[in-house]
Amino acid sequence: MHRKDNVMNRSAIFHRPMSEYAHAMDEDRYIFRLRAERDDVKTCTFYFADRAEISPVLHFSPLPMKKVRSDKYYDYFEVLLKTEFQRVAYYFELEDGKEKIYYYGDCFSDSPEADSFEYFQLPFNLRADRLMIPEWVKNTVVYNIFPDSFANGKRKMEPNGGCVEYKGEKCSSWRGGTISGIRENLDYIAELGCNCIYLNPFMVANSYHKYDLIDYLHVDPTRGTDDDFRDLVTEAHRMGIKVIIDGVFNHVSWRHPFFQDVLKKGKGSEYYEYFYDLPENPKFPDMGELPEYMCFAYVADMPKTNTANQRLKDYFCEVGAHWIREYDIDGWRLDVANEVDDAFLRAFRETVKREKKDALVIGEVWENANHYINGNMMDSAMNYDLRRFCGQFFAHEKIDAEEFDARITNLLMRNPKQATFAQLNLLDSHDVSRFITVCEEDRDRLELALLFQMTFVGMPCIFYGDEKGISGQSEEEYRSPMDFNKVDPLEDIYKKFISLRRDHSCIMDGEYETILADGKAYGYRRSNDDESIYIYMNNGDDPFRVPVNGHILTSKNLKEGVLGKKGYVVWSAV
Repeated sequence: MHRKDNVMNRSAIFHRPMSEYAHAMDEDRYIFRLRAERDDVKTCTFYFADRAEISPVLHFSPLPMKKVRSDKYYDYFEVLLKTEFQRVAYYFELEDGKEKIYYYGDCFSDSPEADSFEYFQLPFNLRADRLMIPEWVKNTVVYNIFPDSFANGKRKMEPNGGCVEYKGEKCSSWRGGTISGIRENLDYIAELGCNCIYLNPFMVANSYHKYDLIDYLHVDPTRGTDDDFRDLVTEAHRMGIKVIIDGVFNHVSWRHPFFQDVLKKGKGSEYYEYFYDLPENPKFPDMGELPEYMCFAYVADMPKTNTANQRLKDYFCEVGAHWIREYDIDGWRLDVANEVDDAFLRAFRETVKREKKDALVIGEVWENANHYINGNMMDSAMNYDLRRFCGQFFAHEKIDAEEFDARITNLLMRNPKQATFAQLNLLDSHDVSRFITVCEEDRDRLELALLFQMTFVGMPCIFYGDEKGISGQSEEEYRSPMDFNKVDPLEDIYKKFISLRRDHSCIMDGEYETILADGKAYGYRRSNDDESIYIYMNNGDDPFRVPVNGHILTSKNLKEGVLGKKGYVVWSAV
């Protein structure tokens, strides 16, 4: 994109009503954004009026917009509007020092004068359509537990796999972790500084990972009992720890009673329509054959459900309500959320919120999840893009600080503002290599990535044992048994950074402003009305001077104001 004849690049200017570019935060606060070519627009002014005003001419009031983010191609302007208006008409005035234009109704004009219906519109601030994120997410640090591998006693994970029969079906365990083992180590999690646990599946299933369910309403016998889980939630809540569990609704086990009935009766089964794209008489494939029915990936053991079927949808929604009603869980993480239909996601979220208003619904979406985070499908998503960008900048050093910041800008601008605080910011999970392995065991690189994860916008999520230095690239390695006896300096680093986050409200709920992005040097500020925290990091070898002007909270390789190789400094300015 380039300027021509000293005019603003209109093709780069963008705004979309009723989106991440224009949305209500609550009853009387709204966010409006506008994108323009980088360094093209000098000033942007937002004009708003009551669109329901009974008058031949609407009376507009101006508010200056602030350039809050930039990437390699665009600047992003933003304004927070506080008003009692429930219906807002608005337009933008843009200047570059030589030209002034007005932007409204997806058109450009030399004049702001227009009929009232021609302006951009936020028709009505409807509570039912507003994205409301539970307030508790802002101060949350999540500990993600793979139940099979975490614990089967107090500070103990002794391999003890095997099979247990459940209603004629075999349920397997690999490592032997239990629900009671998790409960017995809640104090360990709390001491680390985490105040929420997210559990991978533990309901009745054939495989050790429990993503092939055969009963959605009970705890797998290899993991314990329903009462064990009830005790876990009760104890967690007593300690101020939230509990989020995994929901697997995209597929079931081929041994699930619904699919077994289909295998016996074909299209004559009452459950036939519960599954997606079945032949009339589906059969389980022989070894080496591809399944003739739709599955999770091409895994015949996990046939894909048809969540658009009303009876199945109602059943799964009841499952969502059941675990809240019976056990008081605090939220769901939805497996393969981008492969179930939108109407199901809406119905499930509505059911869950009706049962518990401040329950959280997180989706497993590895790509941009903007489509789903709109107020009626999901509250947030697993932020695999954050992991990807941290891998590129900190672990592999493939991109410089400017490019890293551009990609962070994408994360900050892609969703409604309130949703950004609920994103599950992970560096690894049960599906990917441990981040310490991605860093090639270089702990300096890892430490910088951890500092960023703990001071960025959203909920940091730690995969069990990260703090013990568990490494691995293969499934067998990154799902290794927890080693409670291992003493690793990483644990103190995790505690320090988690404490830093939870001790400063501006890191939990404040604005994010980039201050420096040059080569390997990166700096940013987190701020709210009460305080400002500055974070600078040196992802390279060459030292640089940092303008420390406040109380240093933590640092590494800082000497007389100069930040050395792989160093960082965090200071507060109240």
